Amino acid sequence: MNYKLFILGFAFVSATACVTQKKYDTLLAEKVQADAKNLELEEDLESKRSEIATLETRLEEAKESLAKSREAFEKSQNSLDSLQAQYNTLNSYYKDLMGSSGKLNKDLAEKQKLLLQMETDLEIAKQRNDALATDLAEREAKVEELERILAEKDAAVAALKQKVSEALLNFKENDLTIEVKNGKVYVSLAEQLLFNSGSIVVDPKGVSALKKLGQVLKENQDVNIVVEGHTDDVPIGGNNKYMRDNWDLSVLRATSIVRILTENGASPQRVTAAGKGEYAPKAANTTAEGRQKNRRTEIILTPKLDELFQILEAN
Repeated sequence: MNYKLFILGFAFVSATACVTQKKYDTLLAEKVQADAKNLELEEDLESKRSEIATLETRLEEAKESLAKSREAFEKSQNSLDSLQAQYNTLNSYYKDLMGSSGKLNKDLAEKQKLLLQMETDLEIAKQRNDALATDLAEREAKVEELERILAEKDAAVAALKQKVSEALLNFKENDLTIEVKNGKVYVSLAEQLLFNSGSIVVDPKGVSALKKLGQVLKENQDVNIVVEGHTDDVPIGGNNKYMRDNWDLSVLRATSIVRILTENGASPQRVTAAGKGEYAPKAANTTAEGRQKNRRTEIILTPKLDELFQILEAN
């Protein structure tokens, strides 16, 4: 840390030391409430992820059930065709017998009885076949609807990724990455793009990137946004009673980014600020390169999935 940063840190610590105990208690209570809210939002996010996984599992089960129904329908159709052919043969034979002499009356009566029985069996087979055809059509419609909604979701995610990529095209590849995982768009911003070491103030070039992203989100108001702060496992320096550890640092950085996004068009009702500190690393903290990868902010964008959840609840 150079001399100027040391002076600034000393001034900041000196200023904060003057804060009253009442103000400190108030801030601490607000932080506890914010941490509880963040935990609740993370639990809700995990619940939604579980619901999507359940929906995809049910889609696969529906496809398997559809295949079984189609096989049963085909077997029933073959059986129906066979019964129809037998019926036609017996009906033809019966008509021939009707024109024969009286000595064939006994045989004719037996054939007539058999014919009546086959007519009954044929009607039952037709009813069963009709029921299977109806069930098959309903299952096909359900599978098609699920596939359509999932395809629309994937298309929305792909379109959102394209818009974000175009908005952030001019920034260095090692400063940010954009990828799609689990039906969501992940924008990972490296620390060197956003913050100086230990700082929660966004660097001007980071502000520029966030403003561009905010404009994209302004045009896509149905996107849910989670801003996650991440750090390495190196303890923060200084003696700041308002920022005791990396968890505090990650939360405050996420909050700084949320403010810039909402000031530039992102819907506050759809934004969640969260901090994971050092507890969700991308790489091992045993090397300088690994620690650099871990010092990042991830902005997770999820298109509106209300229609998917409605189908899940209905089934």
